[in-house]
Amino acid sequence: MNEAVFCLNKNNTNAIIFVVISLASGVMAGETLATINYFVMEPTTDKAIGYETQREIAKGINVDFNSLHNYRIWQKSGTFAAGAFIGMTYGGLMGVVYIFARKYLPFSDDRKKAILLAALMYLAFYLVPFSKYPANPPSVGDTSTIGLRDHLYTSYQIMSVIIALAMGILFFKFRRVDKIKYSIPAIYIVLITSIYFIWPPNPDRIITPMIVVNTFRALTGATMAIFFTLIGVFFGLLWNKFKPYESIKATPL
Repeated sequence: MNEAVFCLNKNNTNAIIFVVISLASGVMAGETLATINYFVMEPTTDKAIGYETQREIAKGINVDFNSLHNYRIWQKSGTFAAGAFIGMTYGGLMGVVYIFARKYLPFSDDRKKAILLAALMYLAFYLVPFSKYPANPPSVGDTSTIGLRDHLYTSYQIMSVIIALAMGILFFKFRRVDKIKYSIPAIYIVLITSIYFIWPPNPDRIITPMIVVNTFRALTGATMAIFFTLIGVFFGLLWNKFKPYESIKATPL
């Protein structure tokens, strides 16, 4: 039986602590992200929606302002619930990966280890996909291509994570073989560059003023960096305080 699973089953108290650390760190980071989005991102989104609405009016399209207003209220009211959900998702992933990666991460301090792992997650889950499909305000783009755009982004994100995970496993397996170990970053760059050119570009032409779009992208990138950093900080602090690793150990790769 896998040793990590065995230890979790063996000591229910530490298993509960592990779950609480993972989810709590994610929720705290997620709610911080939601707060920032509510007060910083939403005004930019409203501005982008205003441009798109004016464009539709100019084209003779009848705009239901009452429905649009109600939709935005509903959308904003769900910001904090969405933040908690996203936080729990990434916090759970952080915890699972940390159990197996902790032994191989540099630094002796769990707080530094956690921040490093969070930075790697930010790279794989967000920064690499962002380089190909940068975030746009919700109103930007043809509604008929939403499904296609979601598919392209999700598949690209999955490939980014798979490549990062594969490179991590390869590094752990050959960490004592210098010729292979030091070539892994180059292999990673080649693979990431390859999928960048293989995946098709965003199918929609952007009509909204680029100052609005670029502001939204910059704010999104910054807030997501804060989000992942906070997951690492909260996770590391809680892990260092409660020390569940005393009975949670992963089998070496």
